[in-house]
Amino acid sequence: MAGQDIQERTAEYALRSIKVYRYLQRKRDGVGLILAKQFLRCATSIGANVTEAQSGESRADFVHKYAIAQKEAKESRYWLKLMLRAGLVPASNLTALIQETEEIVAVITMIIVNAKKGTPK
Repeated sequence: MAGQDIQERTAEYALRSIKVYRYLQRKRDGVGLILAKQFLRCATSIGANVTEAQSGESRADFVHKYAIAQKEAKESRYWLKLMLRAGLVPASNLTALIQETEEIVAVITMIIVNAKKGTPK
């Protein structure tokens, strides 16, 4: 997947995370709101780091920014699964988002591996 594609994909993911946050905000559940804030922070950070990587000063900087994005994606997955297990959001609302998180982690991992091998971004 090309760099532009992952940028768009992570931007769409961030927008979906905003919807999850707003959903939990409307429920007025203190725990749900705390988890929603944690999720929103890391979910929106993925795309920010992917975008920043595109302007990396070196290959090492590029890889570093993608590694941060990968960590944020994995953290996002954690918060989603916790929200699901706690019953804060119905499975029907989270299953596709969890799957998208898994796919984003896989794509970012592939980009990191290729960049470390020296293949073009």
